[in-house]
Order: sequence, then structure tokens, then C-alpha cells
Amino acid sequence: MTTHPLAALAAASLLAMLAAPAAAQVDPNRFVDTFESTFGKHEGFRRSGAKGVCAVGEFVGSAEGRALSSASAFSGRPVPVIVRFSVGGANPNAPDNGRTQRNLALQFNLPDGEIWQMGNISAPIFGAATPEQFLGRLESLRPDPATKMPDPARVKAFADANPEVLLQGRYFASQPVPASFASVNYWGVHGFAFVNARGARQWGKWIFEPVGGTQGLTDDEAKAKGPSFLFADLRDRVKAGPVAFDFQLQLAEAGDKLDSAVVPLPAERRKVTLGQLRITSVAADGSGPCLTITYNPMLLPKGVEAGPDPMLAARAAPYAVGLARRLGEGPKQ
Repeated sequence: MTTHPLAALAAASLLAMLAAPAAAQVDPNRFVDTFESTFGKHEGFRRSGAKGVCAVGEFVGSAEGRALSSASAFSGRPVPVIVRFSVGGANPNAPDNGRTQRNLALQFNLPDGEIWQMGNISAPIFGAATPEQFLGRLESLRPDPATKMPDPARVKAFADANPEVLLQGRYFASQPVPASFASVNYWGVHGFAFVNARGARQWGKWIFEPVGGTQGLTDDEAKAKGPSFLFADLRDRVKAGPVAFDFQLQLAEAGDKLDSAVVPLPAERRKVTLGQLRITSVAADGSGPCLTITYNPMLLPKGVEAGPDPMLAARAAPYAVGLARRLGEGPKQ
């Protein structure tokens, strides 16, 4: 009897959820319900990162990666990768020319059926420190039924009591609008341990850096680009030659904080290159192999272990709930 790939992935998501600390297991249905009531329900679309496009590529690991981890991703042989680029938020019509989040989600299809998934964002920090704080932030932003807008007093009161929820927004406000999905950094934000064949662990946080360098737009350039330019830009760039990212691991040292996605590692921490990701083609429309992938960051290969960050552990179950709803509605890109 053959197991359907989606069923296998859903089972893996469930196992990851059950392995998470009890404190991280905030009701996933409540999470997804709150996303829908706060940002609107767009049937078939992802509840976060709704506006996206599929791509495919390959990853080739480095000798430095092999020294740090026994994961087969770092063998030095090309590994196929299913990629999804997206704009942050729940709106499938979100404008491309705003100072908002960009996402790089990856699924490494490793030998012997092993899968490594990750969700990376264009900021070195997440929007909340704990699942409870994240849920509270979402609830504070829920529109008032009468005004159809968030209550400013409620938003302010929650932010005053939880200043961490403002850090990511301040970061985006300080950055230019990215010129392309291919010209912005993407961070993993959570801490992970890389375990080599001898059992030695190196903790760190990773970042995908565009080989061609980062590139932003001035306000006038962003306005001229209009609200929908990122997908066509990415297709044009990949047609002209593979878009590539260096997979970098910033190495943690003793005393560094690894249990919070709102505290980045110190900027002076050394980085090593684990390998290179090359994007080789982009879907011409809203189809593609990423359509029903959840990109659960707890789905890890042997040789990479999750850190103690409660936000990392809390992401698996809501993703599975969101996928189940999307499948019932008819999944859209």
C-alpha cells in the first residue's frame, strides 16, 4: 500500500507537534481562527504569506557544512529543492512595493525519502517572542465590528505591555523596499544545532544571502514599480541565469540567547557557508509543486536539531490546520 505524500507530510507535522514542549502547544485552531478574524478569510489561500509563487532549484552543500553536520543535504551532491517565494501577510493581493516581509520557504528532497523544510523571512527577528504573545498581538489587531478597524487603544495597550511585538515592524520601516525576491536576505530567526558524525553540536542561526548582493528601491522607484512586479521580476532574472543564495550559519557562542526569535545573535559572530541554493525555474502561473506544502520548520533531517525557542515549536500545528482548511476549500497559490 502506497502512502500519499500529503498524508506523510501531515503525519510528520503531527509528530513534530507532539514532540514540542507542552508550553508551545497553544491551540492551533485558535491561532488559525484568529488569523482569519483579524486579517480576513481568503478561501484556498495560506493564512500567512498568501501571495506567493512556486519555484524549483537545487542545493549543493559545502565542506564546511559536512564538517558541522551529518545531514545528507551537505553531501556535496546536488539536492532538489521545492521553493516558495511570498509576500508577508494574509492578503493574496498584498502590494509588492511596501516595506513589508518577504518569505523564502524551502523543501529539500533528500536521499531515502528524507525531507527538510524551512520558512525564512526577510528580517533577523520574528514578530513575537512566545506563542501566547503572538496570539495576543493578533487579537489586539482584530477589527472592531462597528468601525471595521483595529481599536487604537487596545493595540497600544498590548504593545506597551509587550514591546517585543514592535521590533520587527521597526526593522522593516528602516529598510528600503526590496527590488526583488532575489536581492534580499532571508533569516531562519530560530536557533538550531548542527550535529556532526562524532556527535559534536554547533549551535547557530542561519541566513540565506543573495550571491548578487542586496538591492533596495527608493520611494519613487517603489511607487513606479506598482503593486505587482515581484513575480515577473523573478521569472525574468531566473531566465537570464540562475538566482543563487549562500546558505550561511552564524555561529553561536557560550551565553548567546537561542530561545528567542526576537533576539538575533550578535552581529560580530562568525559565519560559515554551508552551501549554495540555486533557483533554476519559476512557475508561470499559480500552480507548481509547492501548492500544498506547509513548510513546517520542525521537519528536520538527521544532523540538524531544533533549539529551545517556543515560537519554533509552536509553528507546526497551525500550519497543519491551515493546510487542512485549504485542501477543503480548494488550495490556491
